Amino acid sequence: MSTLHDLRARFEKAAFAGALALPEPVKRLLAGRAVVLDGQTLATETQLTLRLQKVSGLPPVESLPVLQGRDALLHQSLLAGGSLPVGSVRDLRAGDLPARLYTPRALLGGGTAPLLVFLHGGGFIYGDIESHDAPCRLLAERAGVRVLSVEYRLAPEAPFPAAHDDCVAAYRWVVEHADEMDADPQRLAVGGDSAGGNLAAWVALVAAEEGLPCAFQLLVYPTTDAHHDTASARMFDEGFFLTRRFMDLATSTYVPAGTDLDDPRLSPLNADVPEGLAPAYLCTAGFDPLRDEGEAYARKLVEAGVAVEMHRFPDQIHGFLNIVGVGRTSRRAVEQIADALRRGLTGVRTTGPGATAEPRG
Repeated sequence: MSTLHDLRARFEKAAFAGALALPEPVKRLLAGRAVVLDGQTLATETQLTLRLQKVSGLPPVESLPVLQGRDALLHQSLLAGGSLPVGSVRDLRAGDLPARLYTPRALLGGGTAPLLVFLHGGGFIYGDIESHDAPCRLLAERAGVRVLSVEYRLAPEAPFPAAHDDCVAAYRWVVEHADEMDADPQRLAVGGDSAGGNLAAWVALVAAEEGLPCAFQLLVYPTTDAHHDTASARMFDEGFFLTRRFMDLATSTYVPAGTDLDDPRLSPLNADVPEGLAPAYLCTAGFDPLRDEGEAYARKLVEAGVAVEMHRFPDQIHGFLNIVGVGRTSRRAVEQIADALRRGLTGVRTTGPGATAEPRG
């Protein structure tokens, strides 16, 4: 049975990769007429991916029981992530939490270097170290920094504020044990995607409040307003991977009834911006329901005097961080994110405080 399962997985992976490797005119023919919304054109590869997902007949993750949904999301991530080289991988514990340390080939000789604490996305109910293994490998190798991916507790087993508490505790542990990972405590960063971007934003805020070293925050299409009541949330909440049903499920599963959704942990847009908040790179996807709230948070930081580089990838959808093993356009976007991480942790910056109040595509 496992052999048949493995063969099917290999076939699916080869077929998916092969489809996205076709010449552009063929991909356009298979994908259909170009999708243009809000002055943006969806990448052909992304449109083809969405079409292949639809014709596969596989149910959406959010339509499945949570445990099955976790397996389905992991399957999707492994399908799109590929097998990327990295210098070394070591599993460890960040306090009470499972974690995985990625060391790029450039740092295999040892020596103190920057480190990114990475917090995965998945709506606080899905995702783990494995689901985000591929993007962590790429970030480490391309940016030339160590990456520590942390696996926090998920809902419904551990509802709010468990994930937020876990991530703050993990970051404190990293600060106290930086030398054990050859990490420079003055060049620590925190980052994540989607729900992980929300968690990373909160960790950065706490670090500034507590005076913990945090040199940079990497926020990839973060959720910053738990109400999700924006123009992009209404425009792209169906047909572009992240759906309204998924967002509602994430909120109802992680957030106990009666909890104030304006709590700054759930909605960093409502947080006070402390002195000394780390500089940020915040990126969004053009066809993402979370686009507008992410960009609103970037503007909030800019107005508070935080050094922010904000970038919109106008042809991408939510989840593109995981599509690094197939196709070209999503991977190029993630490489740009890795380049921003390198700039942020090596002191080479392209912007100053308040430099970008609007996203650059």
